[in-house]
Amino acid sequence: MQVNVLGAFQVVRGTQSLVPSAPKLRQVLALLAMNANTVVSTDQIIEELWEERPPSSATTTLQTYVYHLRKLYQLGLGTRGPADHFDAAPPTLHRSSNGYILSLDDGAVDSAEFLRLAERARTQLDAGSVEIAADTIRAALQLWRGPALVDVTTGSLLRAMTVWLEEQRRGLTLQRIDADLRLCRHHDIIGELTGMVAQRPTDESLQARLMLSLYRAGRRFDALRVYQKARSTLAEELGLEPMQELQRVHQAVLLADPTIEPPVLGDGMDSVIGGGTRPATAEQPDLLPPDVGELVGRRAETAQITQVVSRPERSAPPAVVVVGAPGVGKSTLCVHLAHRLREDYPDGRLYARLTDDTGRPVDPAEALGGFLRAAGYTGSRLPESLAERSSLFRSWSAGRRVLVVLDDVVGAEQLQHLLPTGPRCATLIAARRRFSHPSVSSTVNLRPFDRGEALHMLTSVLGEQRIRPQLAAVHELIDLCEGLPAALREAVTQLELKPHWPVQRQVERVQSAVAEQHPGDSGPGTSRSVRLTYRLLTTDLQAAFKTLVGSERALALSDVATLLEADEYRTETVVEELVEFGLVEVAAGDRGDFHYRVQRPFRRFFPGPRTTVEPPVGGAVATAVLATG
Repeated sequence: MQVNVLGAFQVVRGTQSLVPSAPKLRQVLALLAMNANTVVSTDQIIEELWEERPPSSATTTLQTYVYHLRKLYQLGLGTRGPADHFDAAPPTLHRSSNGYILSLDDGAVDSAEFLRLAERARTQLDAGSVEIAADTIRAALQLWRGPALVDVTTGSLLRAMTVWLEEQRRGLTLQRIDADLRLCRHHDIIGELTGMVAQRPTDESLQARLMLSLYRAGRRFDALRVYQKARSTLAEELGLEPMQELQRVHQAVLLADPTIEPPVLGDGMDSVIGGGTRPATAEQPDLLPPDVGELVGRRAETAQITQVVSRPERSAPPAVVVVGAPGVGKSTLCVHLAHRLREDYPDGRLYARLTDDTGRPVDPAEALGGFLRAAGYTGSRLPESLAERSSLFRSWSAGRRVLVVLDDVVGAEQLQHLLPTGPRCATLIAARRRFSHPSVSSTVNLRPFDRGEALHMLTSVLGEQRIRPQLAAVHELIDLCEGLPAALREAVTQLELKPHWPVQRQVERVQSAVAEQHPGDSGPGTSRSVRLTYRLLTTDLQAAFKTLVGSERALALSDVATLLEADEYRTETVVEELVEFGLVEVAAGDRGDFHYRVQRPFRRFFPGPRTTVEPPVGGAVATAVLATG
């Protein structure tokens, strides 16, 4: 089975070409094919088909679509084994625990083949094999027959994927042009560049390459005329002056500079003038916050993230999402890893918080403005609109190695404009809520410290001489904080500031704060993190959380439903959303059900009625008893 998406939608099964006539069927098949051999969740497919207005029968309707696709293309139901990736095997469309997987042979989707060839070309360029790389790029670009999925109705997910593919196509086209310039083929590409400039008259990277081609072909006057026309167009349409790169080419042509050279391959027009170096402040931005002195634990998570972002062969920029409870150290881990990886990303390290202190999402245009200003786009060179800033950021990052850290991310919708496009870029995301997005390569669930890690943290601050004689109290303090790094940091800060206090004194204060449900000795860590996440909740979720705060033990779903005075279906929706935010912990029960609880360190920030639920007798549903405490 062959699926082509780089142009009009094509599906070939055996010798027969057959594309579904129903728009929704085409949409589902396109989404599954562009994510072949990967789980596409039911929620993602529903979002793609109906966006924010799914019908009540969405799941059933989707099952019908899947049935029709299986029947139309004779798709099996089973999974394919590892050997099937080496030998041709029948394609399958099977159900996973939370979605569907379309299993196809390698090379069965033209977009995947395009990205594979693109990565091979970049490897060849890195090795200095410019002519071979140019041929590989041509082979990749020949797979395109027009705009991606031009005849398919697209929702938010497919739109994002097609836009990204078009950006990859554009970036690869520029790399091929740069390779041709290196190979002195400037005569061959003047016509092509002239046509491209006519289609995109405000694209300064194309203008610069056209000027360079004309100049090297002995057409200096024509090169200067291109600049004047570009300057006039930018002023009339955007109210902008040409960027520094285009001005540098113009100046070199004016002076008949014999050192003028084509771009450094893979870096766009950053070094057009011979021997030019990038200004460190403007084109190698570094917005990372300070690193922590020592990161306690997190070896497995560090290894997992490093493996994902350091893969040598990749066709897309990896993005790793770190999730977990408030105060568990998501931001700390992402920033620490960004500092460790800085040498792998010499073109820039960018950082942005996407939720402000009031709990409001930060405007993506504002975050992009920070990125672009750090990259040297200031004054009239910095576009005003989100669309223009997003386009400029994608263009700037396409040929670079840039690491982006996005902190306090609430949902997938915040990522659309802030992810870099270059395959050698990477993004680390500290999320306040678990979410799914096609660009996410891996999700890391950060857990609280175990007792050994927590003890190491306390000892590193207070010293072994103070800790060793009080181990029993130290262990009790760790248990009260439930291994949560921010809660432990608040407790150890009190002891550090009061060297005359025994650890037991802090234990008693924490016990009192939890029992009385008041902030007690809270510092900026857990308090800020919990309250910030709390502000992101809807009114219903806030009320449910305040109710659960009063319970000291894990509650079965039926118990929670009793407390919330709601049916179990609605209760499960609410409590699972609190789990996504990391405010409620979930554990498997003895009978295959789930139990929910709020961790101790969170309880002291939200005063409310104490809630006790009597344990069920003989498996009967528990009765909730609310008592004001």
